[in-house]
Amino acid sequence: MNLLKCLTLFLMAMVITGCSNNDIKRNETFENALSSTVKNQQNKEIEIHSITDFRWDKAYLFPPYTPQESIEKKLGIEFEDPSHISSRDDIYLLVFLHEGKVVQYAEINREKADFTMDGKEYLSPSEDVLKVERY
Repeated sequence: MNLLKCLTLFLMAMVITGCSNNDIKRNETFENALSSTVKNQQNKEIEIHSITDFRWDKAYLFPPYTPQESIEKKLGIEFEDPSHISSRDDIYLLVFLHEGKVVQYAEINREKADFTMDGKEYLSPSEDVLKVERY
C-alpha cells in the first residue's frame, strides 16, 4: 500500500511539472540575431520569419512595464512571464505562440531603439514586420 501511495504522489508531481511553463524556452539565438540586425543602422524594419527557425503562428510584442494581467489578457492564456517585464524598462518581450500555446519567447534589448508592430495586435508568419524606431 505504501508503494502505491508513493507511486501516486510521483505521478501527480510529474503531471503538475508537465503543465508548467518550464518547457517554454527563451530563444537566445533569436535574440542575438535580432540584436545584430538592430545594430545595423540601415535596418528600420525586421522580418521576424527570416530569423526564426521554429514553428509559430502568432507573436505578441510587450513593451517595458507591461503588467502580468495585460500579457495574459492579450495572449488569451495563462503565462508566467519569466522576464518580469512588469518591472523592467530595458527590454521588450516577444512571445511566440503556435496553435494557442506559448512555444518560445525572446527578451529584446532596447539598444537605443523602440519597437512597434505598426498598429497590429500581433505578428504572423505572413505579416511579420517589426519596426525599429531609433532614438
